[in-house]
Amino acid sequence: MSHTPAPPPAEPSRSSLNASRRARELAEVRETVVDLLVVGLGATGAGVALDAASRGLSVAAIDAHDLAFGTSRWSSKMIHGGLRYLAKGQVGVARESAVERGVLLRHTAPHLVRAQPYLLPLTSGVSRAQAEVVMAGYRLGDLLRASAGTPRRLLPGPSRVTVSRARAAVPALRTYGLRGALVSFDGRVVDDARLVVAIARTAAAHGARVLTRCRALALSGDGAEVRDELGGEAFTIRARRVINATGVWAGRLTDSVSMRPSRGTHLVLRPGTLGEPRASLHVPIPGEGARFVLVLPQPDGRVYVGLTDEPVDGPIPDVPEAPETDIAFLLEVLNSVLEVPLARGDVAGAYAGLRPLLTGDGRTADLSRRHAVVRAPDGVVTIVGGKLTTYRRMAEDAVDAAFPDAPRSRTARLPLVGAAMPSPDGVPQRLAERYGSEAAAVHALAERDPELAETLPLGVTVAELVWAVLHEGALDAGDLLDRRTRIGLVPEDRAAALPAAERALRDHAL
Repeated sequence: MSHTPAPPPAEPSRSSLNASRRARELAEVRETVVDLLVVGLGATGAGVALDAASRGLSVAAIDAHDLAFGTSRWSSKMIHGGLRYLAKGQVGVARESAVERGVLLRHTAPHLVRAQPYLLPLTSGVSRAQAEVVMAGYRLGDLLRASAGTPRRLLPGPSRVTVSRARAAVPALRTYGLRGALVSFDGRVVDDARLVVAIARTAAAHGARVLTRCRALALSGDGAEVRDELGGEAFTIRARRVINATGVWAGRLTDSVSMRPSRGTHLVLRPGTLGEPRASLHVPIPGEGARFVLVLPQPDGRVYVGLTDEPVDGPIPDVPEAPETDIAFLLEVLNSVLEVPLARGDVAGAYAGLRPLLTGDGRTADLSRRHAVVRAPDGVVTIVGGKLTTYRRMAEDAVDAAFPDAPRSRTARLPLVGAAMPSPDGVPQRLAERYGSEAAAVHALAERDPELAETLPLGVTVAELVWAVLHEGALDAGDLLDRRTRIGLVPEDRAAALPAAERALRDHAL
């Protein structure tokens, strides 16, 4: 096992993922023994690859599909401070969430993660006593923020606002019976899939071989049997340690864990459906105490509404579907606070993700979100549970378990690709929020070639598709439309953008 010093963050080419790099590194892993093989390239798996590579270990990281193909892209895009866990008495989980939120806001991804205001409308369904309890919880959450070292300038404290201010922030709110709103702040990531891409590219910049479309057929403590899903050839990757970070699918590759997944469904509303809300909403679920439906405006103008927490039995699908029962439930709760109720036809799209929960008793909504590191008798280490916010800590714990003598983790202060510096003047704000310090390079592509300046749904340019092919590991149209951009969440938008995606792949794939 090598412990050479990790290389410093480098020029964009060091972090670039594309077809030619994949082919070269695919050939390399067949001829060498790596320190660590990581299986799964969601947030946690990519985080494991980065953590290990930045400690000086040689790393190969594989996924049967694409970066962020599984649960990581189906989140609410929230970076939780842990308040809901505190309400359940899970103090350790809450504290960990608050710390990791601060790491993302301050050090590793300030270009992708920032504060978001959340309004809880004080309707007739929320008694004054309930409002006092919720505000007390918000104040406890603010104490968590302070204890985690996150400055107030990044996350303002809670407050109560008048009806007029609540309506100014969310014009679609029903006026009748409204007594104002409680306001709290939490973290929000501009795009969960983009966060995973940034983590994976940062790992690549530190020497990790990041290989999508490579399916693990069988794991052992010293490697895996793997199939190249593009070429069809099976081969062996040899490794000194193996970490299984496949989330809800972890049980397929090891008998050491038993999963009890739950489904979280979100609705996708087109821009303008709820006006132009400037804040998110916590809408209380009747009879559920501290559970809420979230209304989440996105930078692209769409609004997500979620989420459910329903147990999933039977085979685990690669891409879960949002059932009509979930859609109807979310609409019913949302309409309880709207001036003009929405109908099923107002829902432009829907998505569902599966939470990787360990087997336990009771409802899936009540199972702990604490993560666990499990070592199988053959030595394979599996990391399961947890949530998007704490991916970095989960990765650190997994690498510590696999390599107890390795240097300490560096990732709490290691900026991800795009976080190094702000983009210069003249770069569109939308690009700056999604690409950070690389936004100027993306914009330059469109400036140099009028064809690449063509605008697709959500304001995405063809230049962004080309950038994803050249630097972000996009290998097919699904990678471009469903993960590098989120155009594909609305079927009609996906169909409109598909020709441009196919052209970008045909003309620019390396």
